[in-house]
Amino acid sequence: MTPEELQKREEEEFNTGPLSALTQSIKNNTQGLLNCCNNKKLLGRVKAFDRRCNLVLENEREMRTEAPKSGKGKKKSKPVDKDRYIAKMFLYGNQASVVLQHPLIAGR
Repeated sequence: MTPEELQKREEEEFNTGPLSALTQSIKNNTQGLLNCCNNKKLLGRVKAFDRRCNLVLENEREMRTEAPKSGKGKKKSKPVDKDRYIAKMFLYGNQASVVLQHPLIAGR
């Protein structure tokens, strides 16, 4: 394959293949929900990505559930939902397991 054919095929895969959710999220500047392997969820805007799904994210809200540590003789505590704001983040592609577009925007 020539470099031009390879470039065209890669662009086509980004626009119609599994990475199209990320491509559309960047074009429309919409929020996306990422489910990470460490059971964290990230809600924010994708600014850039590559073929290995490494992501540059902005205005992220990280949501996670933590089980409090219990000492000796104490009752078991209920899990606590925690979240935090992250202005900019680089996420390695092997950490992202599911990427979803905002459901109201994706239907357009």
